[in-house]
Amino acid sequence: MTKQKKKYIIANWKMKLGQAESLTLAKEVKRKYRDGGQAEMVLCPTATALAEVGKILAGSKIKLGAQNIFYHDSGAYTGQISPKVAREIGCEYAIIGHSERRKLGETDEDVNRKVEAALKNNLIPIVCVGETFREYEEKKTEVVIIGQVTRALEDISLKEGQKIIIAYEPVWVIGSGQAVDHGIFQHIVQIIVHTAVEMGAELADKFEVIYGGSVDEENVREFIVGNISTGVIVGNNSLEADKLIKIVENINEL
Repeated sequence: MTKQKKKYIIANWKMKLGQAESLTLAKEVKRKYRDGGQAEMVLCPTATALAEVGKILAGSKIKLGAQNIFYHDSGAYTGQISPKVAREIGCEYAIIGHSERRKLGETDEDVNRKVEAALKNNLIPIVCVGETFREYEEKKTEVVIIGQVTRALEDISLKEGQKIIIAYEPVWVIGSGQAVDHGIFQHIVQIIVHTAVEMGAELADKFEVIYGGSVDEENVREFIVGNISTGVIVGNNSLEADKLIKIVENINEL
């Protein structure tokens, strides 16, 4: 019998909450999060709230994640987020290559270097890949995904026990309230898996694939596919504790 893999719920709060709001929500989620079961919840608050949210989550089963990190631990890099410091304040995960970061100029090379920096600091990278609406209309989805996955993982070496999470987030559905079709998602998952495996035994069985893009408590079950797709990134629906907890409960019912 194949061992059931852990399921992931990555709550990306983006830059949508103030400091007080972040702390209040973290406390509420912690209070209502009784038993995650197979699900591992990761809260990713804005950088200014990371340390204080981390203190709230300390001792609980809920993990802390950064929305972004830089590829150097220290130096003259004004405004950047040190992966070393992120780990020091309790982060165990880091979102890398989110489409909103790529839109601001983050390149595939940046993503690759950040993945390496995350692993060096014992952070689990959550690498986001996905096509724009124009690329989707021009039927370039497969080419874009293969390219992003390949360049993100190029020359990446994992130590014993380390892993990488690859999140498929089609840019054209993020925040739209309309998730991608289930059949399309399954096809993309297979492409991601095949691409990562083709890169060599170094990555085989050391990565997970999850989905992000207008996930809610109603559609979340569609994006958990056995041991192939094992989680979701939740944006707007992670800003309310009850909705986030309901997503966890629905995943655990699978």
